[in-house]
Amino acid sequence: MDEVTDEALLVAYANGDPRAARALTDRLAPRVLAHAARLLGGDRAEAEDVAQEAMLRLWRIAPDWRQGEAKVTTWLYRVTANLCTDTLRKGGRQVRLDAVADPPDPAPGAVAGLTGAERAGALQTALMALPERQREAVVLRHIEGFANPEIAGIMDIGVEAVESLTARGKRRLAALLLPRKEELGLDDE
Repeated sequence: MDEVTDEALLVAYANGDPRAARALTDRLAPRVLAHAARLLGGDRAEAEDVAQEAMLRLWRIAPDWRQGEAKVTTWLYRVTANLCTDTLRKGGRQVRLDAVADPPDPAPGAVAGLTGAERAGALQTALMALPERQREAVVLRHIEGFANPEIAGIMDIGVEAVESLTARGKRRLAALLLPRKEELGLDDE
């Protein structure tokens, strides 16, 4: 089912095909979980709850899905971002990066592993210092790899606003990481 589109799988699920649901879940759930974890500052438990709720909402809307109006991924990332925003606002908390266990690093060398973990931690800390909308745009563009028009659909803003948010976010990230440039072994890029 790898060649079948997300939209076709969703329609097949709505028509009673459980294999389509499994294929779509296998394809999208890990991406949604990773996106939620990034937006929530690495809180894996909260991210799992958000990802589960986002997928449940997708299954609920399946019978009413209108093909051609939006991509499934655009809709799902938007719902995920909204749920993350609600979670952060409801808790009124800031997730501290040092309270979250670092994920295992498959890098071969200890030094490379330490450097990679240090860079990832510094990036996550800097991301959490960005305003919410800038963080969301930067994560979608530079970590998730979405194009600006897709991000505009997910965030329900114009492409120009996406470009502005990502540009300001990148400048702010650079400013936040500049004091640690030498320590993290970052080059001028």
